[in-house]
Amino acid sequence: MTNDAFTRGIDVPPFYAGQIARDAARLARAGREIIPMHFGQPTLGPPPAVLEAAQRALSAPALGYWESDDLRERIARHYQDTYGVQVLPEQVLLTSGASAGLIGIFTSIFRSGDKIAMARPGYPAYRNSLNALQRAVVEIECGPESGFQLTAKHIESLPDAPHGLIVASPSNPTGAVISPAELRAIVEVCRDRNIRLISDEIYHGITYGAQIQTALAFDPEVLIVNSFSKLYRMPGWRLGWIVVPPNHVRRVQSHLTNLFLTPPALSQQAALAAFDSPDDLHRPVSTYARNREILLDALPRANFPRITTPEGAFYIYADVSHVTNDSLAYCKHLLNVGVSMAPGIDFDLVNGNRFVRMSFAGATVQIERAVELLAGQAAGGGSRK
Repeated sequence: MTNDAFTRGIDVPPFYAGQIARDAARLARAGREIIPMHFGQPTLGPPPAVLEAAQRALSAPALGYWESDDLRERIARHYQDTYGVQVLPEQVLLTSGASAGLIGIFTSIFRSGDKIAMARPGYPAYRNSLNALQRAVVEIECGPESGFQLTAKHIESLPDAPHGLIVASPSNPTGAVISPAELRAIVEVCRDRNIRLISDEIYHGITYGAQIQTALAFDPEVLIVNSFSKLYRMPGWRLGWIVVPPNHVRRVQSHLTNLFLTPPALSQQAALAAFDSPDDLHRPVSTYARNREILLDALPRANFPRITTPEGAFYIYADVSHVTNDSLAYCKHLLNVGVSMAPGIDFDLVNGNRFVRMSFAGATVQIERAVELLAGQAAGGGSRK
């Protein structure tokens, strides 16, 4: 009997950006210059207050399985302070990153075979996790004509109402934002068609003039997913939260506890301090804004003529079909130029072969160097079909 005979699980695609990351790390260890623009994470660490709180926690008695009531209460107050929305602390469930929150929702709210709709392009773990859990994925193509975002008309036009819908604003990979008016319209369509709405809001706080609102402002039954990885600059601390309607708290919490136990105790202790440093939290957003302007100005001259202006997050999604129809091969080629990007096939299995995603969450000096390297490639006629 071969080893394959024991493999009865469900295949899901890898994170192709992870392949690029491994190749980039290998080249960097060999002394090559590589400007990292492949992963969606801030390069600046968390606020000093977070690190100080972590140091205090390390000197305390042993940290065991634990969930911080203080952190739940502070997150609930965040919704009142930021959005004017009342959330009860017991509705806030702490998770091991947003990923665990999504899995907890997918397993506790939906059954095998249920249909969950989402935008394409979109965050690959939505699609891949749902497929692994045997939930049916309904992808809605969202191209330039809708600003790479879902609209109420998209949901109205679905012939069969799905059981669930995931919206992400600002979104990954495009940085597109759903306006409060459009978000309200989406919420109303979901309510009318009995569609359970999940709103991924992990990039809230990182916008460039666009208005933004939590979906909870329009319906208290919406499920919210958030994380300390983006605005709070704590991706490796693996801490997030979800907001759940009161009548679903016990069920969702049971799934989270059985699947993941509790989030890291150290991270919970540290994260509470993040809310006490609002200026420090938001200061890097001005750096992202500067980086964004540099790229929007320079990329068309560096052989990236078709780009969409992101309204939030820290990504540019670029159409590179004039130079390639294989975005993974093109990203591997760009490693030779000295810049690492994520291939569009991570985010869109249909059209992603002609797109790349570049993160501008790094230092401005790195973004300027990336532009220089890409412009040099363009001047030399470099391309790869």
